[in-house]
Amino acid sequence: MREKIFDLLASNAPFLRFMVDHLLCPDMIFSFNINYGCKSNKKFRIFAPELVTVNRCMSLQEQQLLKETYYNESIRYMDNAKECLSKANKDGKFYRDIKYVKMACGTAYSGLLMALDGFFVLKGVEQLKSKQRKSIEYYQSNITKIDKKMLDYVNTAYKILHLYGFYDGGESVTVIKEGFDDAYKIIEKIKP
Repeated sequence: MREKIFDLLASNAPFLRFMVDHLLCPDMIFSFNINYGCKSNKKFRIFAPELVTVNRCMSLQEQQLLKETYYNESIRYMDNAKECLSKANKDGKFYRDIKYVKMACGTAYSGLLMALDGFFVLKGVEQLKSKQRKSIEYYQSNITKIDKKMLDYVNTAYKILHLYGFYDGGESVTVIKEGFDDAYKIIEKIKP
């Protein structure tokens, strides 16, 4: 039995080498014929960048620099959002100045999107062309392939910060705080 396994591995050595190469540079596409030692041959097409946890075509220094850049910029947005929110005149459980709530939620949501862009670059997600506008569906579909738990945070932050806070001018302190907390959880994913 053991000899059959070794023979099978030896006959598939080119396949295994290409698999390793694919994991190191996920943008490569290969097709293989694999002989399982039985009558049927199976052909496989390998291309799944969403299975790669980190884009290994970048050096570790480049990854670290990218993380620092996106993380620092996202935190800067969140700090600006907190500053705007402090001007919104908190009165018990509600904010009284909706203008500052809208500004704060819009700024926090922009910081969240900045963190997601950095996360996608690190994971090797294909970027849109420069003239194409990114929608929430773009972010949701790509996050679904990478981290489904993170999708819950993105959906909640989108609904609270973008829809409730920015568009509707929501006044509830606890709801806005929950949106900020979810944004910080996403930003922490790219912390250097």
